Amino acid sequence: DIYDHLDAFLEEIGVTCECVGGGKIDHDSVAKTINVFGHSQGYGKADHSITVQLLKEKYPDYNSITWTDD
Repeated sequence: DIYDHLDAFLEEIGVTCECVGGGKIDHDSVAKTINVFGHSQGYGKADHSITVQLLKEKYPDYNSITWTDD
């Protein structure tokens, strides 16, 4: 759902993009943990390993940033 809104906005300003999959993120800022999981019913599963790598770069002080296929 988020992608559909974002894509329409980006098209208005002349930017094109492509959704390569989806998923969910469980973020606990107190415990400093993030888990990436799931898939989009419309777009399938994103490559969660790429998402985790980007999150590890953004949050190097976190205790755990993981992904699952669940």
